[in-house]
Amino acid sequence: MNADTIFDKLWEQYTAENPGAGAIYKLFQNAGEQVINDHVAFRTFDDPRVNIDVLSRPFLAAGYKPAGEYSFKAKKLRARHYELPGSPESPRVFISELMLDEFSEELQETIRKALDEVPADVLASPDLILRGSVFSSISYAVYKRLREESEYAAWMYAFGYRANHFTVSINYLENFEGIAEVNSFLKENGKQLNNSGGEIKGTPEQLLEQSSTLADQVAVSFSDGTHVIPGCYYEFARRYHDASGKLFSAFIAGSADKIFESTDYRSTKL
Repeated sequence: MNADTIFDKLWEQYTAENPGAGAIYKLFQNAGEQVINDHVAFRTFDDPRVNIDVLSRPFLAAGYKPAGEYSFKAKKLRARHYELPGSPESPRVFISELMLDEFSEELQETIRKALDEVPADVLASPDLILRGSVFSSISYAVYKRLREESEYAAWMYAFGYRANHFTVSINYLENFEGIAEVNSFLKENGKQLNNSGGEIKGTPEQLLEQSSTLADQVAVSFSDGTHVIPGCYYEFARRYHDASGKLFSAFIAGSADKIFESTDYRSTKL
């Protein structure tokens, strides 16, 4: 698949399962905007069957190149981002992975056993990034136990391989002055923002400002009942030029750390 086909399929899946994101996209369209994606993000584990190197294969085949690496010590994650050379409007790809060996034996065994039960041809499939939850059966009781140690692990267990979020590039918006105006627009339209670390993560001095919605609450069918949990979210990013005039194209680990929390479990009474 070429890059456009991959992103079209990812967007179709993302908006079908997270209608809040599609509604926001339409809000921008109705405001006269053409929405350009800054980046699309994915999550995985560092197991060699599904790690960053595995998930990046379809993007490498489509011409993407590695462009930056990141570490998130508190959340026990590492990440890499990819870019398509010569195509500034093509979304960056951001893939993170949970470092299983840094967690309890119970969490490691739970995830590795679940992966062991997935057919090898599924894990080796070039469309793994579109497969969603690849586990044959998921338990809400297990989801809750995982969440006690890692919100990220619990999210992966429930939702698996899909776009975790798309990101509106504020740089390409014509009718909004900056990220604060975008955030006000979203709140005026009833959208809840992730305020962990403040609504705006990053500064112009850091050359990147980001914000995000809280994840849609979605009903998931577990083996022990249907439960409503946080799914995917929508992000917004504004990039700045450095002293040499080059547009900053990487990510700020401290900001991304807080953006991850957009999928943290919260009361469904909000």
